[in-house]
Amino acid sequence: MDYQVSARKYRPGTFDDVIGQSHVVQTLMNSIATKRIAHAFLFSGTRGVGKTTVARILAKALNCEQGPTGSPCNTCANCQELTQGTSVDVVEIDGASNTSVDDVREIRENVKFTPFRGQYRVYIIDEVHMLSNSAFNALLKTLEEPPSHVVFIFATTEIHKIPATILSRCQHYNFRRISKAEIMQRLRHVAEQDGLTIEDRSLMALARASEGSMRDGLSLLDQVIAFGGKTIRHQDLETLLGAVPQERVRAMIEAVIEQHSAKALQVIAGLLDQGHDVRAYCADLVEYVRNMLVAAVVPAGPELRGLIEATDEDLTQLARDAEQFSVEHLQELFRLWTAAEDHLRVSAHPRFVLETAAVRATRLLRTPEHPVGQPGVTAPVSASPAGRGTVARPSASSEKVVPPKPTKRDLAKTGSDAEERPVVSSGAAPVPSPVARPREAVVPPSQIPASPARTPAIAQVPVEPTPQKAETVSPLATGSSGAEIKWEEFQEAVSAQHPNIAPFLEMGRVMKIEGSLVTLGFTKQATVARSMLEKEDNLQALAALGERLYGSALRVRIIEVAEQDPGAAPTMKQLRVAKEQEQRVILTQQAKAHPLVKQALEMFGGELAEVRTTTPAQEVQE
Repeated sequence: MDYQVSARKYRPGTFDDVIGQSHVVQTLMNSIATKRIAHAFLFSGTRGVGKTTVARILAKALNCEQGPTGSPCNTCANCQELTQGTSVDVVEIDGASNTSVDDVREIRENVKFTPFRGQYRVYIIDEVHMLSNSAFNALLKTLEEPPSHVVFIFATTEIHKIPATILSRCQHYNFRRISKAEIMQRLRHVAEQDGLTIEDRSLMALARASEGSMRDGLSLLDQVIAFGGKTIRHQDLETLLGAVPQERVRAMIEAVIEQHSAKALQVIAGLLDQGHDVRAYCADLVEYVRNMLVAAVVPAGPELRGLIEATDEDLTQLARDAEQFSVEHLQELFRLWTAAEDHLRVSAHPRFVLETAAVRATRLLRTPEHPVGQPGVTAPVSASPAGRGTVARPSASSEKVVPPKPTKRDLAKTGSDAEERPVVSSGAAPVPSPVARPREAVVPPSQIPASPARTPAIAQVPVEPTPQKAETVSPLATGSSGAEIKWEEFQEAVSAQHPNIAPFLEMGRVMKIEGSLVTLGFTKQATVARSMLEKEDNLQALAALGERLYGSALRVRIIEVAEQDPGAAPTMKQLRVAKEQEQRVILTQQAKAHPLVKQALEMFGGELAEVRTTTPAQEVQE
């Protein structure tokens, strides 16, 4: 016998052999068993999911000598003729090449003839959406009231092109995409029948490339066999499919874990040298990060296998990689790579977009104790009871208090005074705020102190609170030592001495200032900034800075605010940007009013585009 492709050789011959369409098969078998056979069926779905195959099995079940039956014998003359495609009672028509009214008229003339051997005359019209509107209209009456011995079966991949008048006269069955697990199972069966040697990860790669089409999966398997023979290597499969090697994806994740930007760039360079598409690579990264996120929040077991279609080996590797990140970090990584994927669709320089995203990803886990510029150092992540890294996340009303360093004034106090003001330990209960409910005392944006050119937010720098009225909010507060606390001075000092902390501070919103107590609000999206500010090293650094400036430490309460909260103030970054914009407007107006500028604009007929200020040192350089 001549060679047959696997899609034809292993085409299902009974309803029991059909995979992935149990809802359709069960309904058809019940209809046949109860003698409730419709006169017209419409099968819709993507390519290669079994529409034509099920139509042939249905025709065989209706005309089997033992039927109609839901289990055709495949041995009688009717079944054999239909299997070979020589049955005169089953007519298959290609809708793409028979689109005219004349073709439909021929069908209308032939339906009056009774079946030659079976009980039904079955018309299978594939790609029925290709028929013209005139052809559909000519078919309406026959389709609505056909002879009792006629059954129409339509198949289409574009259901939206079928007129509503046709849809209303048919029983519509929607064929779904076949899952990767079902495709893998079928491919494994075919490989065993043909004596092939193939790994599970190769079967998964074929199932992923088939995109829910069983026919595409079998066609790819034939192609791989033609390329590598009976023994299929995974490397040969990736070369043939042109897919991005999974090792490249894992190499990027390792670079992110190690915080090694140079290694990440080398991975991209090697990817391009092999001729792979950066867009496809970025899509694979997005999928891998998503799978890590799922593995981080779902316990291992059947539930996890139901959410991630991968081999057991890949699931184990995903779980190990997920343990290196917190859930918040995985969410940030997902947003970063999805944004890069969006930019790649429209960018003229896809390589640069991917490299920029890779550098940002490798710096996501950097901490003040391991600053930027030290690759290969993994950020410490606190262990949770589940074994995964977590980032501390305070509740909406939580307040983290760190004991301030004792000053010389405190050390000189008497014993009785020391008993009245004990030192707060790290495990003690939080110091009560003068205001019982922080949200009710939120200051409107109009009362927020004006921010300077640089306005990083103040993190939690603890000090004992000085009781004060809740409504007293001033840009200049008085600390416990009586020293005047100047926010501008403090913020400039933070930006100059601790530039690694300043960006996270700018994510906060000043909600209330009363005495030495500062209330900062963070949205739910700013979880990374909050977690970075709550690190002990950062808090101690800010405490020491406050002590040097004012003689005593400051205390900060961090609360959670909604983005649309009417009482929520703008972030300090937004205030700084707004002031810079206002300053640029003023400078532009002043420049336009200058006599020399006016004369230059009139002389050359130009417009003032930008106004910049320079220092004497910059003027010398220029």
